[in-house]
Amino acid sequence: MTRTAPGSTPTVDDATAERLGAALRCVTISREDPAETDTSEFDRLTAHLEACFPLVHRHLQLERFGHARLYRWAGADPETPERVAAILLGHMDVVPVDDERGWTHPPFAGVVDDEFIWGRGAIDDKSRVMAILEAVESALAAGVQPSGTVYLAFGHDEEVFGLAGAGRMSARLRAAGVRAELLLDEGGVVTTGVAPGVGVPVATIMVGEKGFATIRLAVTAIGGHSSMPGRQTAVGRLARAVARLQDHPFPLRLTPVTLDMLTRLRSVMSEPRRTLLGLVGVAGPAVARVLAARPTTEALVRTTTAPTMIHGGVKPNVLPQRAEAFVNFRILPGDSVDDVLAHCRRVVRDEQVTVELVGTASEPSPDPAAGPLFDLIADLTREVVPDTAVTVGMVPGATDSRYYDDLAATRCNFAPIVLTAHDLERIHGTDERLSRANYARLITFNRRLIDRLAQPRVRE
Repeated sequence: MTRTAPGSTPTVDDATAERLGAALRCVTISREDPAETDTSEFDRLTAHLEACFPLVHRHLQLERFGHARLYRWAGADPETPERVAAILLGHMDVVPVDDERGWTHPPFAGVVDDEFIWGRGAIDDKSRVMAILEAVESALAAGVQPSGTVYLAFGHDEEVFGLAGAGRMSARLRAAGVRAELLLDEGGVVTTGVAPGVGVPVATIMVGEKGFATIRLAVTAIGGHSSMPGRQTAVGRLARAVARLQDHPFPLRLTPVTLDMLTRLRSVMSEPRRTLLGLVGVAGPAVARVLAARPTTEALVRTTTAPTMIHGGVKPNVLPQRAEAFVNFRILPGDSVDDVLAHCRRVVRDEQVTVELVGTASEPSPDPAAGPLFDLIADLTREVVPDTAVTVGMVPGATDSRYYDDLAATRCNFAPIVLTAHDLERIHGTDERLSRANYARLITFNRRLIDRLAQPRVRE
């Protein structure tokens, strides 16, 4: 399955790589309108899972929620049969492909070569689903059983907000009174050359996520011929409102989780950043401004504002009767969806521009922080990727784990795969792929986690 000789790069054998490749050939694109989703592709994938992992499907209880799958692996400790050691999350759906012509291999061909497994979902997130099942199958074959119950929850609609998958599965666990010691999902990775001033790989174990909200700005007008415009057209008024939001973002703010992240990284940072972080108690605003200088780190210190769509008018010589724009916000802990709506109305300051919340919105994680089992995930990461600096972080996007936030004492969004900045661009982008080495790390990490969960906890 996986092998790592001392001093060598980890890898997976051809059969293991091909099992992932076959999963990537299933075109499991989730659509916001469920009627547009090709459910037969999800049927193909679930049949593949059942064929590849017979021990999992023989020994674990399976409950289906549409195409979402909730597995229960009963714990072995008879004294605490109700104890839940972990909930391991993943999702089987993927995003569409905009332009296949730019891909080295067709995005759903599941090509496996000597170095990579190629295809949409190779990183996000079929590799995680497959790696968890590979690890559980291996553990079952070796006679390993966790001391506390473990749940595997694989959603089918994470890319379209996860309500029918993770929403229903989390509700099922909540109704059963489940309270897990660990929740583990996608989010952070190990990066190289990404963190400014850090020369070693950085593992960012996310302990929560930002919220999100989309605001629609709309303007209506009488219309008419473009030769006789008023002082402002609907498009002009709308453009001014969008510009005001872009020019007046939320204030910069260092949250406790960002301070923890920086503190953990300080020892591996170069000067002058190391000295500056040593003064963060008095130089917090300066640190926030440094982080805000780059889009990748600005998201750590403010609720971000992103105008993403704008529509208006029908012809160049016709005054538009309606124009609308959509602005997406990713919400820092301490702010809320209501705060975003109030901010927009205050900044736009125009009664002729309607401001309303549209679509699905989500609040940020409440009080995100490293939980009791954070160090376990950190230790396993260092075992799989030696000489790595480990820190905390916040998922800037949205994951299925937001539905499970109240169901675990420790939440970690993380996979121990090593990616460069260019690799990160492949997620939801062109030429998504996962190296055999990274897939081996992911499987090994999950298997070692299961082995640790099989060790009984010391009771106080």
